[in-house]
Amino acid sequence: MSKILCIGEALIDMICTDKGRSLAQGENFLKKTGGAPTNVAAAIAALGGSVSMAAKVGNDPFGKQLIDTMKDFGVSTEFMLLDDSHFTTFAFVSLMEDGERDFVFNRGADGQLSEADIDAINLDEFAIIHFGSATAFLPGPLQQAYTSLLKRAQEKNIFVSFDPNYRHLLFKNNTPSFIAQSWHFLQHCNFFKLSDEEAMLLTNTTTLMDAAEKLLQQTSALFTITLGKDGTLLGYQKNISILPSIPVKPVDTTGAGDAFVGAVLYQLSFKTTDEIKKLPVEAWNTIITNANKAGARTCEYMGAMEAFKQLTADIFN
Repeated sequence: MSKILCIGEALIDMICTDKGRSLAQGENFLKKTGGAPTNVAAAIAALGGSVSMAAKVGNDPFGKQLIDTMKDFGVSTEFMLLDDSHFTTFAFVSLMEDGERDFVFNRGADGQLSEADIDAINLDEFAIIHFGSATAFLPGPLQQAYTSLLKRAQEKNIFVSFDPNYRHLLFKNNTPSFIAQSWHFLQHCNFFKLSDEEAMLLTNTTTLMDAAEKLLQQTSALFTITLGKDGTLLGYQKNISILPSIPVKPVDTTGAGDAFVGAVLYQLSFKTTDEIKKLPVEAWNTIITNANKAGARTCEYMGAMEAFKQLTADIFN
């Protein structure tokens, strides 16, 4: 089994449990360990994979909570660095009556992971690197560290996975920058996962199939577009197919996409990069179907980390 490195934000989600109230009106909040690449790392470890997390957190109780949570899952935390000068990043979210989110993002230590921090990592230990970019495309040291790590990964023939994790509330004033940076990764990775919304945003199209066709034409990576209950679109070797979803009564969909990515990477960790590149479409159909099972299992529990505790490789049987 090969080692996997996940890089990106590790943060605390503060979720207002007073339904329909704004953050200003809300009085009760639920504290949750979060960050898309952090979730992916936890899912990989829960399945039994060998994974390290590279991130920066504050030298405070919340940063230590993030590290302890990863350790509990079995994630290697030697590259989760404590920052004495910046507080752990927080995201405050409340769901309003009209379905809109009231959102405040207090960015702290996660954006301070630097190129020097990344250069200290011996990449010879890893066969797969996953970039989960939710905050990495915002200005800050992490932005440059991402691009630098991508270049080093390519030079070493490391398999590169990418999930842009677009958040409108983070990039609403700078969406063109997010799109441009995402395309750099789309065109230099081996696998990427998008939602249908992200696929149409990045391709400037209005239909799913138009988006998929454009991605086939302008990228060389295998890719998936997750469609919720409608399944998962797989783009591979200039062909498009849709694999059915796993029927489930969802309790909470938080982290389902991250569990999906984690399951894909866990399965790939048993192969070399060259072997992965030669996989036939039948093998990829099995990998994606298993990943759908992981995503579905996550939807059956409240909270991403709580759901990941229910993930085992036995769900693939």
